[in-house]
Amino acid sequence: MTNETTKIPQATAKRLPLYYRFLKNLHSSGKQRVSSAELSEAVKVDSATIRRDFSYFGALGKKGYGYNVNYLLSFFRKTLDQDELTKVALVGVGNLGTAFLNYNFLKNNNTKISCAFDIDPSKIGTFIGEVPVYNMDDLEKYLVEEQILVIILTVPALAAQMITDRLVNTEVKGILNFTPARLNVPPSIRVHHIDLAIELQSLVYFLKHYPNVLSD
Repeated sequence: MTNETTKIPQATAKRLPLYYRFLKNLHSSGKQRVSSAELSEAVKVDSATIRRDFSYFGALGKKGYGYNVNYLLSFFRKTLDQDELTKVALVGVGNLGTAFLNYNFLKNNNTKISCAFDIDPSKIGTFIGEVPVYNMDDLEKYLVEEQILVIILTVPALAAQMITDRLVNTEVKGILNFTPARLNVPPSIRVHHIDLAIELQSLVYFLKHYPNVLSD
């Protein structure tokens, strides 16, 4: 098992939700145990990496037997805090933001967008995908009242830093940034940048220069 002094690599931490999703599917299908080779084929991560990832958490399986699906599912549910609901707010109800509100992480029981914010009078006071849209002027008030910890940022790039600066006085600890802007934040806030344009350019580059490599 891990303890407070154990440092889990960020790459490993990012793969844990992927493992958890596949284990949920296995459990639903009635499968009792799974090998690292089967996990590797399903999640497209090599077996050695999976075994190394799991080793950070102690003896999760047995050589020659594989992994107990129920045990792994229970372990990762606890590790990923799946029994605790994390409230998320979305800032910027444009085309991408609207898509997020309609989707609202349907397959993820512990993460839900509970409110959204925009400056468009035609959207303020409405519900999109059952999520209320509030005035951007009330951003700090609602974030504090609802104890929001995570923000999805889908605003124009020019507005991204200004909005981020406002989050410093709230309970927000994480930002999923879908804008091209690189945000300046205090050490208390973690940012994950997801630039769809860069990801697409990267994909096109690999298709042209590494045509025989189908996966990283």
